[in-house]
Amino acid sequence: MIRLAIYGKGGIGKSTTASNLSLAFAKKGYKVLQVGCDPKADSTLLLRNGKDCPTVLESLRKKGPTGITLEDMVIKGTEGVYLSEAGGPPPGQGCAGRGIVAALQELEKKHVYQTYGIDIVIYDVLGDVVCGGFSMPIRDGYAENVYILTSGEKMALHAAMNIALAVDSFKDRGYATVAGVILNKRNVDNEEGKIKQFCDDIEAPLAGKLDFSKEVQEADEQSKTVLELYPESSMAQQYIALAENILKLSKHTKEPS
Repeated sequence: MIRLAIYGKGGIGKSTTASNLSLAFAKKGYKVLQVGCDPKADSTLLLRNGKDCPTVLESLRKKGPTGITLEDMVIKGTEGVYLSEAGGPPPGQGCAGRGIVAALQELEKKHVYQTYGIDIVIYDVLGDVVCGGFSMPIRDGYAENVYILTSGEKMALHAAMNIALAVDSFKDRGYATVAGVILNKRNVDNEEGKIKQFCDDIEAPLAGKLDFSKEVQEADEQSKTVLELYPESSMAQQYIALAENILKLSKHTKEPS
């Protein structure tokens, strides 16, 4: 199984990228699980035509740890992609990071990967905060491959470097490593040069480049992925190429089951 986490600054396009990757993998025959690790619970909207996905924490609050089932926590989206949202506490109450911890532990207790025969799991994680529950995918062995999504903007690169440092701090324990960097272009000056320098600084390859595209914006507005709405577009081909590179770069690749 390929276990990967996509990290990056809030608003940089993680959920859009994760959803298009999930669909690209599914179209290749892989069984994919996308797990949203943001209390906003909006990672999976594009694979549900804009419909909210019930969160693990909501189900836990309603049914408790003994009553909750996998069907309460995981649903199917476009092309049969399995979807789960960790969720979070009500605003102003509790710690969102602890919510991620509880959700991931509950999914594992219910043997989600084995039950659904998952080939690829994608954790979509908020990257402005890399402590506590938000670092759980990289520090507790849930993800082996971290992909940092960034543009050439100053604050995006600042968050990206913090993520890389966080991953590096766990490397001696055999946890996740930075498998690659994904450039999500914002057309800033010398953007590709800045990303090349960043990749050199953290000694990680460039996994792919995504253009700043009107098609992505239009697809987001219609609550669909680019691969679903514009399957023949150049942007769809960029997501497919990114998926193929990730298959090459990630640890523990296996053939579709």
